[in-house]
Amino acid sequence: MLRKLVEQLSREKSFVRRLPSDFLSTPLFVSPDAQLKYLKPGAGAFDKELLNVALEHLAPGDIVWDIGANVGVFTFAAASLVGTKGHALAVEPDIWLANLIQKSTRLQANRNLSIDVLPAAVADKCGIETFLVAARGRASNVLAKAGGRSQMGGHREKNLVPTFSLDDLLKISAKPDFIKIDVEGAEVSVLRGADKILSESRPIIYCETGPEYRTEITDIFHSFQYQIFDASLPKISRFESEKCAFNTLAYPVESLKENKNQATESIAKK
Repeated sequence: MLRKLVEQLSREKSFVRRLPSDFLSTPLFVSPDAQLKYLKPGAGAFDKELLNVALEHLAPGDIVWDIGANVGVFTFAAASLVGTKGHALAVEPDIWLANLIQKSTRLQANRNLSIDVLPAAVADKCGIETFLVAARGRASNVLAKAGGRSQMGGHREKNLVPTFSLDDLLKISAKPDFIKIDVEGAEVSVLRGADKILSESRPIIYCETGPEYRTEITDIFHSFQYQIFDASLPKISRFESEKCAFNTLAYPVESLKENKNQATESIAKK
């Protein structure tokens, strides 16, 4: 009952939090209407695994796409790491959340960050789809055709949103070095619209994967010569997985071979 009361009272409320110092203490607007965890003090307000993935994989000059950006935690973490020569594209179909991200870009401390916000959904093709705003946290919002998950608690709004494929986004952005995908069950549709991305651009991908779609998503990654790893494990403990985990890191095979060769050369020089 207390949780439900807090959820009701936090509807469309927002305030500024700062990311950890590794991300230049970058400020952004967050909302407990998205996730109640934003009410926690200190670094506990943010997903540590997600931030660690950003630290491990992003470098100055990288192009990053955040698909299902929510309030933009990954977007702003990425933008702080890639610098002025890099770029972050935040794609978020919930217009209230997209406006919140845009509001964060206007903060004085963020004026030098390179961020674009696209208020749309990603699917397998261009079109118009029904989008459900969760009755509980907006982090559980979903395209109606994806079904949604129990933590939605039903939906409070039903809206029409434009959809684009990942390949379509190449028309407005340089090819990505890294893509984060968190789309609450619509990940198969997202990856079905990414033939050019997966075959030519070859970014590293971090993807939240529901249990009902893990076999299909695994098959997609393997068909494009990607190897998959469980992102919840520390880097030193990771090994190639046969099947996607809840949070999956997918690497094009050539990038792993290149890293292995670089490590071998480094050892040889020592």
